[in-house]
Amino acid sequence: MASGPVAASRSKTRGVVLNLIRAAHTVSRVELAANSGLTPPTITQVVRELMEHGLVVEVGRGTSTGGKPPTLLQLNAQARYSVGILFERNICVVIVADLAGHLVARTSFHGTELLPPDQALPLVASRVEALLEAVGVERDKVLGAGLVSYGPQDRQAGVLLTHQPTAEWLGYPIAPKLSELLDLPVLLDNDAAAAAIGEYWLGAVEQNSTYGCIYMASGIGGAVVSEGQTYRGSSSNSVEIGHISIDLAGAECGCGNRGCLENYAGPGAVIRQAFATGDLARRLGLDPLGNDYLADFALIAAAAVAGDPAAHELIEHSARHLAIGAVTMATLFDLDLIVLAGPSFATAGPIYQTLIEHEVQQRTFARRAHPVRVVQSVSGSDAAAIGGAVLVLKSGLATLDLPQPD
Repeated sequence: MASGPVAASRSKTRGVVLNLIRAAHTVSRVELAANSGLTPPTITQVVRELMEHGLVVEVGRGTSTGGKPPTLLQLNAQARYSVGILFERNICVVIVADLAGHLVARTSFHGTELLPPDQALPLVASRVEALLEAVGVERDKVLGAGLVSYGPQDRQAGVLLTHQPTAEWLGYPIAPKLSELLDLPVLLDNDAAAAAIGEYWLGAVEQNSTYGCIYMASGIGGAVVSEGQTYRGSSSNSVEIGHISIDLAGAECGCGNRGCLENYAGPGAVIRQAFATGDLARRLGLDPLGNDYLADFALIAAAAVAGDPAAHELIEHSARHLAIGAVTMATLFDLDLIVLAGPSFATAGPIYQTLIEHEVQQRTFARRAHPVRVVQSVSGSDAAAIGGAVLVLKSGLATLDLPQPD
C-alpha cells in the first residue's frame, strides 16, 4: 500500500484521473490533460499505471481534429467494487456497486434498531458477506464499505455521537468494529452527505452546480455540495436543517435545541399528528407502540397519495414546514438546486416536491437572480446507501494499493 507524502501525492493524482474518466464515460488523454491541469507526460504515466492494473481500458478512437484520431479511455467497471451500508433506526440497506458507481446488488432488513452494537454489527457484517457471495464478487476486488448514518458523529474516529437507536450506541466505535468484522476499510459518514455526493457521482446534477440535499428517513438531514465537494464545517456535522429552530417557544429536542424543524415536519411528528387526528391512526393500522417510523409514515403517505383528506393534510403540513428548511438552506448557500432523497420521500415525494418548489421560488433571497429547482433523487430510497459506496470509490482506495513506479 502506498505510504509517505510522495506516494500519497501519486495516489491522489491517480484518483483525480480515475474520477475524470468516470465522469466523462469515455475520454482521451489529451482531454484528461486539459481537464485536470496535469501535464501530458504525467497523464500518459498515470493512465499506463491504471491500465496495467486493469482499472482503465482503451475503447476505440475518437474524432480527429486534424491529426491522428485520439484513443478513448473508459473505466473497467468490473475491476473493483465497493459496499454501501445505510444504518437507520428502522432499516439497514446494503448495496454493492461497481467501480463506476452502478448498482450491482441490494438487500435490506429490519431488526437492528433494538439490538446492542455487539449484536447488531455482526448481523450487518453477515448480510454484507452473504450479498457479496450471492453476486459472485471476488473478495480481493472489494475496496471497502461506506457506512452512513445519522449524526452527530466523529467521522475520523468512526464513532456515533448520538444515543440513537439506543443509548448503547453513543460513543461506540461503529466503523472500526465493522471494519474488524469485515476485514475491510470502513468509512463513516452522514447519510444526507452521502446521498448528496451520490447524485453528483451518478451524473444527476451538473458538474459545476451548487446544490443542496434534504434527506428524510426517520429524521431530517441536509447537505450542500459545490462543484463536487461536500461542505463539511469544522466537525463535518453541517447543514443539519432538521435541527434549525422554527419556534422559539417549541418543545425541547433531543439535540438540545428547542422548536426544531424535525419535530414539526419529520415522520415522527406526522405520526404523532395522525394519532391525534380522529380515527386516522386506527383506519391506517398504525403501530400504537410507535416502534417503526418508516413503516407508519409510509402508510400515511400512501393514504395521502390515494386521496385520503386527513392523511393528505398531514403530509401537506409536513411539506410546508419542510419548505422553511429548504428556503433557509437555499438562502444561506445560494443554491440552484435542491434534491429530495431518502425513504420517506418514496411515496409522497411528488407532494413534497410541488409544495417545496413553490415556496423556494417565492421566498428565496436570490430568486430574481436565478431559479431554484427542486427534484427527487435519481437513487430514490437507496440514495444514502449508494452514496456510501460512492464515498469509498471517491476516497481513492481504488488506487492506494497500486505499486509505485521505479
